[in-house]
Amino acid sequence: MKKKVNKDDIIKNGNKTLHEFKQFIARGNVVDLAVGVIIGSAFGKIVTSIVNDILMPLVGIIIGGLNFSNLTIQVGEATIKYGTFIENVIDFLIVSACIFFLIKIINKFSKKEEQDENNTKDEKTIILEEIRDLLKEK
Repeated sequence: MKKKVNKDDIIKNGNKTLHEFKQFIARGNVVDLAVGVIIGSAFGKIVTSIVNDILMPLVGIIIGGLNFSNLTIQVGEATIKYGTFIENVIDFLIVSACIFFLIKIINKFSKKEEQDENNTKDEKTIILEEIRDLLKEK
């Protein structure tokens, strides 16, 4: 038994799905996430450059002229580049620290804004209570 396909139903369902997709994309969270991923990617490149081009050569000089990217172990025909792994771990730790401090700063600012809102609410409450008390007296 062959099921009859209605062209109008397909178009209607497709338009509904497209509309839902547009609503999903238009949400602020999706756009914020996209911006965060793009900025995070660029930030990661900067941190990687700092690690590979500035920090690791300095660390190498401090510990006796060692170049981490050249540290390898030969196992049979395979080459294990553990120096690159060490650089990537340091890269991860620096990115994590930067994100931690950035979030800490953002939280500090948001707490100040929250306190300002609470102070404004308290002032409004005091004024409203005074008005209420004056109305009660009259």
